[in-house]
Amino acid sequence: MPSGTRPRSRPVVGVIIPALNEEASIGKVLAAIPEGWVDRVIVVDNGSTDRTAEIARSWGATVVREPQRGYGSACLAGIAALPPEVEIVVFLDADFSDDPSELPRLLEPILRGEADLVIGSRVLGRREPGALAPQARWGNWLATRLIRLRWGVSFTDLGPFRAVRRETLNRLQMQDRTYGWTVEMQAKAAALRVPCREVPVSYRRRIGKSKITGTVKGTLLAGVKILGTIGYYWIRGISAVKRPSAEEPER
Repeated sequence: MPSGTRPRSRPVVGVIIPALNEEASIGKVLAAIPEGWVDRVIVVDNGSTDRTAEIARSWGATVVREPQRGYGSACLAGIAALPPEVEIVVFLDADFSDDPSELPRLLEPILRGEADLVIGSRVLGRREPGALAPQARWGNWLATRLIRLRWGVSFTDLGPFRAVRRETLNRLQMQDRTYGWTVEMQAKAAALRVPCREVPVSYRRRIGKSKITGTVKGTLLAGVKILGTIGYYWIRGISAVKRPSAEEPER
C-alpha cells in the first residue's frame, strides 16, 4: 500500500470492499489504499469463482465470505465483521473504478467535525470518457433530485465510494441487500438530518464488466429498486428509520 501522511491522532478506520470475481483488479485496489490512513481492510467475497479471495489475503486483507449475492448483502457482511474499535467505515468498490488514493479526501470532513457521512461524487470529480454509463448518470440525477424534493438535502451522486461514522451507520439501520444500498443510506441520512458532505472524486473505466449497468436486466432492476427505496422512505418518512431506544420500549 502506498505511503501517505497520516494524522497524528485520528479515529480507527475500516474499509469494506464488496467483491465478486475481481481477481484482475482487487490487488490494484488494495495496493492503492494510502498507508497510514486505514487500520483494517475487509474484502467481502460475494461468491467469486476466481482467485479474488486468495489475492486479497495475499495483500493482507481480511476476507469474509457472503454467499448471498447482492451489493447490500456484501456490505452488511463486512459491517458485521468489523472489529468494535473501528470508528469510521469506508466503502470502496473492487473493480478499480474508484481511486483508493483519494480516500483521505473522504475522511477529512469527518475528521474536521464537518460531516458524519461523506459521499465521493463522480459527478463533481473527473471522469474518464465512458466511465459512468448514461443510464447511471440519468439514475443519479433522478434519485438525487427526488431526495432533495422530499427532504431538502442536495446530493449529486449515489457513488459507492463513501465514508461514514460507525455510530451514524448503526443509527441508519441499513437493510437493503441488493441495488438500493447507496440510496437507502442517503435517503435515511437526509430524513434523519445527518450532517452530510460531498467531495469530488475521480472515476475511471472499471476493470471487467459492471454487475449492474453492464446488463439490461441489471440496469432495469437497479432503477426499479432505487426508485422503490426512495418511494418507501418518502411515504414512511422518519418513522421507517427510527427505533425506540432502550429507555423507550415499544408499546
